[in-house]
Amino acid sequence: MSEHDAWRAPLARWLAARLPAEAVEVREIARLSGGYSAETLRVEARVSSRDARYVLRREMPEPSVYPQQAPGLGVEIEIQWRAMSGLAGKAELPLAPLVGFEPDPALLGAPFFVMGFVEGEVPSVSPPYTREGFFAEASPEQRRQMLEDGLRVLARIHAVDWQAAGFDWLVAPGTTPGVLAQLALWERYAERELRGREHPVLARGLAWLHAHEPPASRLAVSWGDSRPGNMIWRDFRCACLTDFENVAIAEPELDLGWWLMFDRWSHESFGAPRLPGEPTRDEQRAFYAACAGIPVPDTRWHEIFAAARYCAIVVRVMNRSVARGELPADQTIWLNNPATTCLEQLLAEHT
Repeated sequence: MSEHDAWRAPLARWLAARLPAEAVEVREIARLSGGYSAETLRVEARVSSRDARYVLRREMPEPSVYPQQAPGLGVEIEIQWRAMSGLAGKAELPLAPLVGFEPDPALLGAPFFVMGFVEGEVPSVSPPYTREGFFAEASPEQRRQMLEDGLRVLARIHAVDWQAAGFDWLVAPGTTPGVLAQLALWERYAERELRGREHPVLARGLAWLHAHEPPASRLAVSWGDSRPGNMIWRDFRCACLTDFENVAIAEPELDLGWWLMFDRWSHESFGAPRLPGEPTRDEQRAFYAACAGIPVPDTRWHEIFAAARYCAIVVRVMNRSVARGELPADQTIWLNNPATTCLEQLLAEHT
């Protein structure tokens, strides 16, 4: 018997109240992954007289992985749900069909939401998709098509009018949204997670960011984790966007910088060569600009900020792994890891 079998009956009743169906039978609940912000489960069901498949994302018991953008935003499952609800139907964005959100932990032991299952492939993080998997096995033309389509979709997210779409909830009272507010937020987050430990590379990165503040740009919905691994791909086109728990209101360059930093992380930080057909970062920057209808942006600051944020996230994740008993307290992965290598590489290029 699966550990989730006890959820089948209450979940079936919950779904029946939200689906246009005469009857719902939940036949199987299977775990797909259990990350740090959500447990992801596949739900096989019979809805009226047809088979249906859903994805259930359930809050993890620990506090949020990411810093809170505004007071009261401590449930990452709810943040994802609100973000996807705000973006649904906007700018032809590929999103999973949403079924419902449940804030009450009484039903399944934690808040959760349910969405439709989207078929496709997801690039690997470990090992990096540039080394193994469908991207590495693709033709040069398919690789270029895939990355360009991801950038095209990213530009569409940034085209959404964040105020008209009701994203004011991401702006803390008394705060002017933008990358400088994000820098202050992430600096406090890093200091808290380091707990007095020294991280020389991160400290250098933060100092550089303060010394080279970028000019202001327009504001947009910032996806927060913009990378190929947070897209479901079908025929080398983006079929679905996922993972909005780090959503914010900031300049579009925040996301583009993260995308380009992750490109470096997936190549140079691991010593993985750029595969035939992969556009260079300069080419990706120019392609995004063409899709967004803007001049090619200078993303140097935003790439360094992305790497600094990634370093801080690794510290946070390693702290949680120690708390879970998965790693010893004296582990040094929090300091020595590919994110630190990536930040070192960027600082070496720009200092």
